[in-house]
Amino acid sequence: MAPPAQSQKSASPSQPSGKGEVSDVKMQLRQLAGSRSPGTDDAKRELFKKVISYMTIGIDVSSVFSEMVMCSATSDIVLKKMCYLYVGNYAKYNPDLALLTINFLQRDCKDEDPMIRGLALRSLCSLRVANLVEYLVGPLGTGLKDGNSYVRMVAAVGVLKLYHISASTCMDADFPAMLKHLMLNDKDAQVVANCLTSLQEIWGLEASASEEAARERETLLSKPVIYYFLNRIKEFSEWAQCIVLELVAKYVPSDSNEIFDVMNLLEDRLQHANGAVVLATIKMFLQLTLSMTDVHQQVYERIKAPLLTLVSSGSPEQSYAVLSHLHLLVMRAPFIFSSDYKHFYCQYNEPFYVKKLKLEMLTAVANESNTYDIVTELCEYAANVDIPMARESIRAVGKIALQQYDVNAIVDRLLQFLEMEKEHVTAETLVLVKDLLRKYPQWSHDCIAVVGNISSKNVQEPKAKAALIWMLGEYAQDMQDAPYILESLIENWDEEHSAEVRLHLLTAIMKCFLRRPPETQKALGAALAAGLADFHQDVHDRALFYYRLLKYNVTVAERVVDPPKQAVSVFADTQSSEIKDRIFDEFNSLSVVYQKPSYMFTDKEHRGPFAFSEELGNLSIDTELADNVVPAQRVEANDKDLLLSTSEKEDNHGASNNSSAYNAPSYDGSRMVGASQAQQDLVSLDQPPPANVPVSLAIDDLLGLGLPVVPSPAPSPPALKLNAKAVLDPNSFQQKWRQLPLAASQEISMNPQGVSALSSPQVLLRHMQGHSIHCIASGGQAPNFKFFFFAQKEDEPSTYLVECVINSSTCKAQLKIKADDQSTSQAFSALFESALSKFGLP
Repeated sequence: MAPPAQSQKSASPSQPSGKGEVSDVKMQLRQLAGSRSPGTDDAKRELFKKVISYMTIGIDVSSVFSEMVMCSATSDIVLKKMCYLYVGNYAKYNPDLALLTINFLQRDCKDEDPMIRGLALRSLCSLRVANLVEYLVGPLGTGLKDGNSYVRMVAAVGVLKLYHISASTCMDADFPAMLKHLMLNDKDAQVVANCLTSLQEIWGLEASASEEAARERETLLSKPVIYYFLNRIKEFSEWAQCIVLELVAKYVPSDSNEIFDVMNLLEDRLQHANGAVVLATIKMFLQLTLSMTDVHQQVYERIKAPLLTLVSSGSPEQSYAVLSHLHLLVMRAPFIFSSDYKHFYCQYNEPFYVKKLKLEMLTAVANESNTYDIVTELCEYAANVDIPMARESIRAVGKIALQQYDVNAIVDRLLQFLEMEKEHVTAETLVLVKDLLRKYPQWSHDCIAVVGNISSKNVQEPKAKAALIWMLGEYAQDMQDAPYILESLIENWDEEHSAEVRLHLLTAIMKCFLRRPPETQKALGAALAAGLADFHQDVHDRALFYYRLLKYNVTVAERVVDPPKQAVSVFADTQSSEIKDRIFDEFNSLSVVYQKPSYMFTDKEHRGPFAFSEELGNLSIDTELADNVVPAQRVEANDKDLLLSTSEKEDNHGASNNSSAYNAPSYDGSRMVGASQAQQDLVSLDQPPPANVPVSLAIDDLLGLGLPVVPSPAPSPPALKLNAKAVLDPNSFQQKWRQLPLAASQEISMNPQGVSALSSPQVLLRHMQGHSIHCIASGGQAPNFKFFFFAQKEDEPSTYLVECVINSSTCKAQLKIKADDQSTSQAFSALFESALSKFGLP
């Protein structure tokens, strides 16, 4: 009788290709375990290599644990190393199997070969099994007294591992005292360094609970201990020297003589080949001399040459790290580095991140004597085929001009950039010319003569177009074609997707109207009509504000929109002096490379109340909400852009509705048809004009904004009611979100109390749930927080989906709403906005 056919199972990608291959290895290891025949060790090596390779690619080979232990009874150090690697990997997750290794590891700790003793002790301390700590105390005590420095070095680190497994066991065995004695008396520098590292961490963690540990930690900063390390610093390895220098940096010398003694001892460390040692030494020199102004400046002069040498040697990554520290010093004392500006010229083979940092440093060191050479070099970069590099170069030229160095020549150079007829060059130059005119109005005649020849059709970037429009409005009296250029831009209002450009366009046409009314009258009417119908809240509000100003009094409007201006003296810096000082205090750390203090990228509090993971899935909700709020679920990889992106890239299949406080008149390019509420808003003012100020009743006719008589408003539809117990699973949410067209997209303002309450997201979830609007997922990181809400009609199976992105820095919320029932989407949008606006109010 034939055996039954076995069911075929597809091989898992995490399993060996051959069926039963692990079992074969296990069988072969068991056969070799007790064998003493020649060639056995070579056979074991091949099998051990196979086991380690399986383990490396993620295959579970814990089933051969006992066989590996049995085969470790050999004098071959290569076999022992592979066995120790295997045991250390599986012991933590298989504590019962780890017990099998204790005997042979303890036996190896007494081996004649110091290398085997050290490896066995390291593996024993790496088991990380709390139940086995009693077996570590004896070997560690013996290892700290071992005659070989390698074993003592391993034992010093093993004490720290024991402390993290069981702190009480480590302290009861008095290992810190043994480490201290070893640190102060051992002849081997690496043993001393390992003892210092372990003691710093152990006493640092124990200091909060033990006064004795706090006192011992203070003894590390005593003068005898510090001088002991300084006198032996040349014996240490490169990284051990960094550890010692970090300790010395915390020491406070008693007087200036002691400061000079310490600096003299360490001056030769500035010539070290390792950049980490040089930076650690520089940090100490800078901190020691902060209170000594003259000496501090001399320190800058002394450390300049070592830093510039490090920048020119090594990999681009190392150069960038050193350049970041040099950049910080240049920003604090640019005059010291002004004569070395040629060191900051860019090389053709340097990566962009290094070039960008060098450009910032060139900008900082520019002064009267070197500006011509620096600007000449930067102008060469502006013609670079690398567009980002060209952009940064032009910005650097503009920054130097704003520092009042050789303005005449720089303005000429910038105007020459406009003649290059390269889109990115023209765009960056226009932005800089705008800033220059704000600071140097006397150059307006020369600049406007060139800017007036630029066609607005050739400027596509929003910032550049906004700058051009600003100049058209600000200098409308000097530019003959300004009204007609603005009029052509207004005719293409619907094609302009940037709200920034539309805002500038409204302001520019207002200024032009106030200076050249006859030519701009029609264009202003069209701009106001288009602005009032705009879906963007800021554009709508500005258009309404300008309309009301004109309706109120044209003279008042001129004082508000186009008052006499003074030249801008100083442009706001991107970083406060407090932040810069904080970064300087954290010299020789990632803070300098990131150009932000450590609390901005390490502390959990700064990351916001909840951080977004790669796949949405960890929304913490109070137990009282658990019954009603659907928790966030994991989302498929191809749907991550749905939940993680701040702005969704999709076509607007539905009409965009503006659920603002005003119902804007519809816009068809040059005409608008008002609704009743719109007319009330347009003609109403918070207070009536003074009796002696005439009201321009004909402003509507003047601007072509004649509003027809509107019949009585129709009765409002019944209020939308939502289901308080609505339920929607995440998969259905995802499916509906992809299928439904966009019903409304808008940006609304939030009250500051509500934004500050976002420190506890559950409060917002509970608040919205009180309005029958439920959260299905959330996440984000300051300043942007994202929420996904859903709601359902009370009596119908109609669902509303909302994506809400809240920016805590601007107090704005961007909403995207999709609905099964498009006819009620506007009512739901108003309801959602009302609920969100009440968040945080008492």
